[in-house]
Amino acid sequence: MGLQDYLLVIIIGTLAGTLTRMVLLRIDYRQYPGYPHGYVVHLSLGFVASALGAVAVPAVLAKEYTAFTFLALAAQQFSEIRNQERRTLESLEETELVKRGKDYIEGIARTFEGRNYLVMASAFITAVATQVGVNTFLGWPLGILVGLLMLMLARTFMTGKTIGDICTVEPAELRFEGAILWVDDIPIFNVGLKERREEILRDGLGVIIHPKDDNARATIHDMGQRNVIAHTVSVILGSKKDIDIPDFTPMLRKDRRTGKIALYTMPMEKDMDALIESVNRTPVLETAVRKPLSAKAGRAAAD
Repeated sequence: MGLQDYLLVIIIGTLAGTLTRMVLLRIDYRQYPGYPHGYVVHLSLGFVASALGAVAVPAVLAKEYTAFTFLALAAQQFSEIRNQERRTLESLEETELVKRGKDYIEGIARTFEGRNYLVMASAFITAVATQVGVNTFLGWPLGILVGLLMLMLARTFMTGKTIGDICTVEPAELRFEGAILWVDDIPIFNVGLKERREEILRDGLGVIIHPKDDNARATIHDMGQRNVIAHTVSVILGSKKDIDIPDFTPMLRKDRRTGKIALYTMPMEKDMDALIESVNRTPVLETAVRKPLSAKAGRAAAD
């Protein structure tokens, strides 16, 4: 097999991996990574990961096993990227009025590390398919086809569950009993100033988050998951919270009897439908997932 054929394998594999990274990298309501420098960093790392995955195939065929060991070296570098992302987000956390929380930060950092592995795997498998196609009657288009399939698979794999998948979100009424703010039948906190209470009733919103099963109830019990919900809502709808107004901090409280969660927020945009959609779209953290129904004791307790 000639150098030209090896070069074709490397190019198609690298392009497939880089394109996968481009699709997985996007700016959304979380505004991370920031642009344009965040794009440059992550796309560059995606290109390097793609090249390493694509080069591995010709390296093995040429019995250059030393070159193949660079994959292990890259894995160590990707682990360092995860630590770097964590440190960056922890620094940004100091300026957030509504915090992401450590669990969310760890989840984002882990996601960026995992995407580099996905890119490398996509480039490697595409390069293998291209190699097979070149050696058979299928030709190099086989690599293109497999690359597109890997792109769709990677995107599907990186799409995790959201709160809307495990819970039902319903509008709730804000009311005061004395100085205590209630969201339906769940007390939130004490608001001392009469002016603040009037403003909360006028501009505030509340919802009740009902878990669909015991697994969901255990998941939203996690404080890190609740922080993510509050942060997501404040980013999408805005928040009237300021440094000197703690009463406007988005707050979630649990009903100890049923496990349902009440959310109170003071949004810049008072839109109940948008609030419900924001909660539904909040990602479920990997670290918050609990599955008591998978255990025999958990199933017995549910019964």
